[in-house]
Amino acid sequence: MTGIAAGILSGMFGIGGGLIIVPVLVLVMGFPQHTANATSLIALLLPVGLLGVLEYYRAGKISSEHIWFGIIIAAGLFLGALFGAKIATSMTNELLRKFFAVFIGIVAVRIWLQ
Repeated sequence: MTGIAAGILSGMFGIGGGLIIVPVLVLVMGFPQHTANATSLIALLLPVGLLGVLEYYRAGKISSEHIWFGIIIAAGLFLGALFGAKIATSMTNELLRKFFAVFIGIVAVRIWLQ
C-alpha cells in the first residue's frame, strides 16, 4: 500500500521517497531513521518514474529538453546520494530524525508561502 501511495503521489507531485515512504517506514513500521532512508533508496533504485514520465511526455506536458534536464539532475542525485548517505550514517538515529523533521517543515512552509 505504501508503494502504491508513493507511486501515485510521485506521479502527481514528483515526490515519493522522502515525503511518503520514509515517514511510513518510521512512524507506521517502526523502522529506525537510517533503515527507513536506505529502504526508500532501495525502492527508488528501479526506474519507478519511467511510466509516469512516458505519460507526461505522451500528454505533451514535457519535451525532450525537459528529459535532458531530468537526466542531468539524475547524475547529481547519483553522486549526491553517496555523500548524503555518508553524512547520514555519521549521525545518531535521533539527530537524523530531527534533521528530517526540520527539512520537511521548511519545505512545507516554503510551499505554503509561495
